[in-house]
Amino acid sequence: MNPVQLSIFANRLSGICDEMGALLRRCAFSPNIKDRLDFSCAIFDADGELCAQAAHIPVHLGSMAYAMRDLVAGRDWQPGSLLVVNDPYLGGTHLPDVTVVAPVFHEGEVAPVAFAVTRAHHANIGANAPGSMPVSRHLDEEGVVIAPQWLRREGRWTMSLVRTLVGDASLAAPEQSPRFGDFVAQASACEAGARWLGSLLSERGLSWFVDGVSALNAYGERLTGQLLAALPDGDYRFTDYLDDDGQGTRDIPVAVHIAVRGDRAHVDFCGTGEQVAGNINCPLSVAAAAVYYCFRCLLPASVPACAGLFRPITLSAPEGSLVNARRPAAVAAGNVETSSRIVDAVLGALAPALPDRIPAASHGSMNNLAMGARAADGQGEWDYYETMGGGMGASARGAGLSGVQTHMTNTLNTPIESLEQHYPLRVWRYALRTGSGGAGQHRGGDGLVRELEFLAPAQVTLLTERRTHAPWGLAGGASGTPGENVLNGTRLPGKTTFAARPGDRLEVASPGGGGWGAESALEPNSFSD
Repeated sequence: MNPVQLSIFANRLSGICDEMGALLRRCAFSPNIKDRLDFSCAIFDADGELCAQAAHIPVHLGSMAYAMRDLVAGRDWQPGSLLVVNDPYLGGTHLPDVTVVAPVFHEGEVAPVAFAVTRAHHANIGANAPGSMPVSRHLDEEGVVIAPQWLRREGRWTMSLVRTLVGDASLAAPEQSPRFGDFVAQASACEAGARWLGSLLSERGLSWFVDGVSALNAYGERLTGQLLAALPDGDYRFTDYLDDDGQGTRDIPVAVHIAVRGDRAHVDFCGTGEQVAGNINCPLSVAAAAVYYCFRCLLPASVPACAGLFRPITLSAPEGSLVNARRPAAVAAGNVETSSRIVDAVLGALAPALPDRIPAASHGSMNNLAMGARAADGQGEWDYYETMGGGMGASARGAGLSGVQTHMTNTLNTPIESLEQHYPLRVWRYALRTGSGGAGQHRGGDGLVRELEFLAPAQVTLLTERRTHAPWGLAGGASGTPGENVLNGTRLPGKTTFAARPGDRLEVASPGGGGWGAESALEPNSFSD
């Protein structure tokens, strides 16, 4: 393919992913999917290698790119089949992120020629704590663990599994549960993507697709190789720290060693802390997603997402470490908080090689808030989960943005109107946390403050970071202000669970981003954003 043909090929595939995402959003029931957009869509080839993705959630897509080959290999795929999985140790991330895979068949082929995939975060996946993001010590405490199995087979739903997914094995008609609606939305998006790709293959031919994927991967590999070749050969190291695991272990190191040799790089996590009792552990696929994301950010925005982009990058981590945990370690916060700290460590290691491109640390936490109630509590059952933005790190190019999601998440906030319509909550304040960004020649972005009042009893869980270890500055810039969580005027730990009563007020203040450059570098009579 010439460059124009290759660009058209890549955009036709990514366009299918965009359409899958639009369909999933419009069909979903839960605010977490339809309002916050906590989902991702992608296309993989027959070998389970990434061909295209929509601009959705980095931690979803990078981990799928790392693990999909093993997930799809050796299975008896048939038309009308859908595979489902959420097991973090078998291709998942954490239990609320449920992956659905649909095969794409082509005329005369007995095996799939591609796969259409969705991954979405379900606010209730069966944990005892509402929102299914508990302060846990064991994987089984975090909800239903779904090993790869058939959600549908030859067009028929596996009803025993459906009853498990909706959380009530006794339901006579589980398909009437709104919770099941989100799984139907995922299935519909996968099947639509498979149909659209199948139509494209009928139009252009299978060889067009196979040759195009090969050309695309070769192109991606060349681009990443050129990026690495432009870096000085060397060994780049950085260590950052997680505040705690919620179970008493504090100041947990995430150590990165990046060895750049020619047009290849190896990322090693030797020196990272061992897996802990709390749920900030993560499987290696999540660590890979964070590493891939960092290098992807250094490439041009127009670069197509494909497996070839990641071929020049290898990684390793000690088995049993925080970033390559052994089953049954708890992982609910590893996907959201530890992945964020891996990004900080990788970017910190690369800063000496690319001082004009690497920003200071962003707020470094998804500021996870999960809450709800069970029917047994004498009220209507509900589950809610959201992440909250913060300050972006400043760079040589300018100040950091304020009040935004950064790095491994790409979700929206839940609109106040939707939040108050669906749940017994009132939002009293939602504002920028003025002055929380680190000072410097370029200031870090400010964090956010969100204050909620509970209108009914609720069980609440907070999984937050950067409450003690502040987001670091670069080139003499100051650190951002750490975040804090406050209930009725009393400060809470970064990871905690509590029972809220009507009238209680919870305030979550997210960290600001780190500053860049010493303030003394400012010109007289000038000012920083």
